[in-house]
Amino acid sequence: MAQPNPLTTPPPGADTQIVPGHVEHTEAHTGAFPPFESSGFLAQLIWLALAFGLLYYLMDKIALPRIQSILHARAERLRADLDQAQAMKAEADAAGVAFETALRDAQGKARDIAQTTRNELASEADAKRKALEEQLNARLAASEATIRQRTEAAMGNVRSIAGEAASAIVERLTGQAPDWATLDRALDATAH
Repeated sequence: MAQPNPLTTPPPGADTQIVPGHVEHTEAHTGAFPPFESSGFLAQLIWLALAFGLLYYLMDKIALPRIQSILHARAERLRADLDQAQAMKAEADAAGVAFETALRDAQGKARDIAQTTRNELASEADAKRKALEEQLNARLAASEATIRQRTEAAMGNVRSIAGEAASAIVERLTGQAPDWATLDRALDATAH
């Protein structure tokens, strides 16, 4: 006789209700948990071995080669990208060094040009200054010569004016005109 199932059988004296869609099992299960029954254990091992073998074959021949090719392609792409990045870095470093060299050369040339320009402008200014000094010295010498000539002419006129004035004074005081030789000697004596 079958044992009643305590989960599906109501306790004695309880109201039993019929629930729609609910099927009551009156047949009791006997034996152990189905996967652990020893009568189907050999069949289960065979199916396990077949399933494992089929899964191993599928993984070995289909899935793993695809994954391996994807990983290999990714590694190659990474290696190529790294090589390209390294080459670009080397080019950038070389361009930076070339830029620094060109900049230093340009700065040196600019300093040389500036120094040459300063020297040329200084020599031009010096030459203009010397030419101007020479012109001024020549004008000064000419002016001094003119002043000397005019001074001598003025002094000559002063002497003649002084001689005429002295002659007029002597004539007025004495009533007689003095001798020009005596007047020249007197003028010479006062000039020295």
